[in-house]
Amino acid sequence: MNSHVRPGTLRGVGVGPGDPELLTVKAARVIAAADVVAYYSARHGRSIARSIAAPYLTDGQVLEPLVYPVTTETTDHPGGYEAAITEFYDASAERLAGHLSAGRNVVVLCAGDPMFYGSYMYLHERLAHRFPAEVVPGVTSISAATAVLGRPLVERDEVLTVLPGTLPADELTRRLADTDAAAVLKLGRTFPQVRAAFSDAGRLDDAWYVERATTGTGRELPLAEVDPDGVPYFSLAVLTSPTGAAVAAGVSGGTGVPAAGVHGATGADRPTGVEAERPAGEVVVVGLGPAGTKWLTPETAQALREAEHLVGYAPYVDRVPHRPGQHRHTSGNQVEIERARHALDLALAGARVAVVSSGDPGVFAMATAVLEVATTDERFGSVPVRVLPGLTAAQAAASRIGAPLGHDFAVLSLSDRLKPWAVIEQRLAGAAAADLVLALYNPASASRRWQVAAARDVLLRHRAAETPVVIARDVGRPGERVTVVELSKLDPDEVDMRCLLIVGSSTTRLDRRADSSVVVWTPRTYPG
Repeated sequence: MNSHVRPGTLRGVGVGPGDPELLTVKAARVIAAADVVAYYSARHGRSIARSIAAPYLTDGQVLEPLVYPVTTETTDHPGGYEAAITEFYDASAERLAGHLSAGRNVVVLCAGDPMFYGSYMYLHERLAHRFPAEVVPGVTSISAATAVLGRPLVERDEVLTVLPGTLPADELTRRLADTDAAAVLKLGRTFPQVRAAFSDAGRLDDAWYVERATTGTGRELPLAEVDPDGVPYFSLAVLTSPTGAAVAAGVSGGTGVPAAGVHGATGADRPTGVEAERPAGEVVVVGLGPAGTKWLTPETAQALREAEHLVGYAPYVDRVPHRPGQHRHTSGNQVEIERARHALDLALAGARVAVVSSGDPGVFAMATAVLEVATTDERFGSVPVRVLPGLTAAQAAASRIGAPLGHDFAVLSLSDRLKPWAVIEQRLAGAAAADLVLALYNPASASRRWQVAAARDVLLRHRAAETPVVIARDVGRPGERVTVVELSKLDPDEVDMRCLLIVGSSTTRLDRRADSSVVVWTPRTYPG
């Protein structure tokens, strides 16, 4: 830098989402007064930011197009995309540093806001410690999108989540399921996976698509109706305020459709317009699947969002994302009836209650307990009870090793807490004699260590010693492990409460494929 020349000032200027009239007064003034106006463009030379700012450019200004060497992560650069883009930002910064050192004031145009997924920030990081620098904020695409939709983005204590569409699909799904409102940017080629994430999270029907907001070529429509072909990068998917959506649809009261932002509010807290009669309470018994949002059904995800109260075994409730205003009631693993009665009491008082189970709620889980109380205690005769299915542990375990449940199979629990071992032994023997594949739940626990060996001995009376047994532990969760052993070599010390066992029939096969993977499958045809 020449010590005799006062350096110029670098300014990152947000030019807003597209309409030139949405520039701030300061942005227009700063652009007009700049000596140098820089802007990013693709190789074709067109620049959205420059086109927005065009009315504010003046004669005599030096225009510096910063042309991206790549616009996707595909490149033949020896260092890959990251190296290519880093070199580009380094070179761009030095070009602008030449102007700044010569005393020229430089404006870098940025669509939307410079510090909100804006490329200006990479120049700021390289130059702001060397030259005077200022950031002029702009209207973001999210604000523009909700403005053209005419829908509030968030209200009161609702949570807004902003996501790039480039996230992995599972992560997008998890985060969409765990928020009140959301905006997903950077669509274009990511649109198919973004749409799938909304669907998997149970939010597709509530989402909107906005393209080139505030421009003459913009459009907006329900996300579910968008043709994936031709979706531009400058578009976004939006989940607006659930409270605002409910009020706009006229369903904030007794129609059965919840206004999520009002959950748990007192009458004094509720905004004007949502004072309608409170919907009747209900209990929804849901299955979370074996693990994670990837196996959570959209129907269950919606029920969990709408619930004012969650009731369940503590480790299962902990798997549900926290939501503002939602109350949690956790308890131990051996109080199913008390838990069911608590849920029904809450619903009787008018609350929307979700009772949480792992896997499927009707398979060794809470649906039975809730229905037992609901049908035997006349106080709860008028309380609606719904059961929503979930992916079972047996299905998940089977999928990890092939298709062992491809023919007739039986599902049994080895826990003798609710039924005597004599009954379990009788049913094991009967299913084994019938040559059914067996899915064995609750095979062992810290206090039940002998049942696996006893079950093995019963099965060996009817099954060959080499019958394949799948030991599936923590399927779908960190630490997942699936192994296959022969029935005669089943070691009880290898089995605990986090395991599920699948015992083959006489036709079940274990095969090693050319890629060294092992599959266990049961043919759909049966001898004779």
